[in-house]
Amino acid sequence: MAYGIVHHFPGGTKSQYEASIAAVHPAGGALPKGQTFHAAGPSTGGWTIVAIHDSKESWEKFRDGILMPTMSKGIKGGFTSPPQETAFEVQNIHGGALGN
Repeated sequence: MAYGIVHHFPGGTKSQYEASIAAVHPAGGALPKGQTFHAAGPSTGGWTIVAIHDSKESWEKFRDGILMPTMSKGIKGGFTSPPQETAFEVQNIHGGALGN
């Protein structure tokens, strides 16, 4: 079952997002293995990222093997504090490649 993650970084900015995404995603705009969707943008009070993974396990592998180790070392110009996180099992997807 697909698994969704919403990260909100209070006070986060576009430049912090760009530095952070460059550090944890593959070069050239590709998505990490198991991630099928990524959207991000400014939101009330900061920056929000929504990611869909093909399973909870692929999210946990990315989180534990790439995201958290990289963020805990610090990313020059990146987000300076952990996000507020909401996770959910995806029950329904409409549109785009995900809706096929």
